[in-house]
Amino acid sequence: MSSHLQGAEKSPKPKGGFIERTLAKVEYVGNRMPDPVTLFFYLCLMLLVLSWVCASAGIFAKHPVTGEIIPAVSLLNKAGLQKILLNLVGNFQSFPPLGLVLVVMIGAGVAEKSGLMQVAMKNSVAKAPPKLVTVVVILAGILANAVGDAGFVVLPPLAAVVFSGIGRHPLVGMFAAFAGVAGGFCANFIVNMSDVLAASFTIPAAQMVDPSYQGTPAMNYYFIIVSTIFLVGVGVFVTEKIVEPRFGKYVGEDESDTTTEISDIEIKALKKAGWSVVALIVIIVGLCLGKEAFLKDPATGSLLSYQSPLMQGIVPLITVVFLVPGYIYGKITGSIKNDKDAVAMMGRSMSDMGPYIVLAFAAAQFLHLFNWSNLGIILSVKGAEFLENIGATGPGLFVGFIILSSFVNIFVGSASAKWAMLAPIFVPMFMILGYDPAVTQVAYRIGDSVTNPISPLFPYFPILLAIARKYDKEAGLGTLIANMLPYSVFFLIFWIILLLVFIVFNIPLGPGAAIRYILG
Repeated sequence: MSSHLQGAEKSPKPKGGFIERTLAKVEYVGNRMPDPVTLFFYLCLMLLVLSWVCASAGIFAKHPVTGEIIPAVSLLNKAGLQKILLNLVGNFQSFPPLGLVLVVMIGAGVAEKSGLMQVAMKNSVAKAPPKLVTVVVILAGILANAVGDAGFVVLPPLAAVVFSGIGRHPLVGMFAAFAGVAGGFCANFIVNMSDVLAASFTIPAAQMVDPSYQGTPAMNYYFIIVSTIFLVGVGVFVTEKIVEPRFGKYVGEDESDTTTEISDIEIKALKKAGWSVVALIVIIVGLCLGKEAFLKDPATGSLLSYQSPLMQGIVPLITVVFLVPGYIYGKITGSIKNDKDAVAMMGRSMSDMGPYIVLAFAAAQFLHLFNWSNLGIILSVKGAEFLENIGATGPGLFVGFIILSSFVNIFVGSASAKWAMLAPIFVPMFMILGYDPAVTQVAYRIGDSVTNPISPLFPYFPILLAIARKYDKEAGLGTLIANMLPYSVFFLIFWIILLLVFIVFNIPLGPGAAIRYILG
């Protein structure tokens, strides 16, 4: 372990090494890429030209179910351009992810802005027994992806302070926390905004090839629960067997102003908010009981069918589970004095979503152009035929897709932007090969998670660097990525094995989400 990581005498870092040159290239390429909104604009222009070329060449595909001939349709003509002009606003208004995500943020925004999420994380991590602190930090990081930015902003510096307080190197705590919150993005114990966001792109993509397809944000629920349980173990192993041995005893000055102290009023408010969550869960469970239960599908009596009020109403239920405890916490602590304060928090939460709303507008246009041109379904059919011809139709197909997604994630930080581009191609393609859209979605989410901790373009990476330099003045991108890389590698290996187990043994990924899917 180099001495500069021990907080003692500093040794010069090697300049121009292979790792540094590689990281510099990654950073350069990523920074040269356009903003995702601009990227969608370019893709739309390319689609216009490509639709004209394909239509002129008479390219078509045969629908795998109906046998209907699907020709490429040119949009670069009078009728196509008029259709684009007349539907520009409608495309945006009907974009599924927009409403789903914003509704969730109404509740999550109050929970975050009131201070509930930050204090809940502090309470869980700061009170952890020393022997379990690594477990608690990583678990808290994984669960924190349900609360948006708070996990990235609050948990890494808090974990550094906690580790320092029990005589362990603060950077180890910071790395463990960041691995949980950034690398564990495809895991949790509850359905949250990331599930809502992913499903809202997956479902329209699946309906390109099968208009009758129905899905819910809970389609990966079983998988993310199992992932959470085992991923904590993987994270603890990497932290204590690989990362921490590289560090000596920290002897530098602690310059962090992060505090783990929680006031009496915050503790009282946290308990009340916790009891409100318990009460809400009891109410929801009560609405699931009985033959004619409110949340059961009236036609089948099932709670887990796509048509059940429980599955269809999961987004507003998530919103309420965030909103009520957030409001109670705010009222007790004084961060919410009246209804106007709560509404203002919702407004600020919507304001934070401004960049996403602009992205949603651009993505909506791209998806509709893709559908109108028929290029999406043609590409999916042709791609599926190619994979069948070369015999690449087994579970290994998803290993390749995970690796592709993880590579793209290094350069394109926005999860919604990437999935908006990839879903219309790969979801229908793998459906034609006989796989449920839930499998394709979870494979993408794995790839989108594992390289977050090592991407210098990940939006919260600069925050991690700033925290690291409080404890090590010479810390740089190489320092961070060298210590985060083991998490990415082991998370990737674990998740590939877990997904293959689900596929081979045909274990459902979530309610109503089997592994195989039969068209027609």
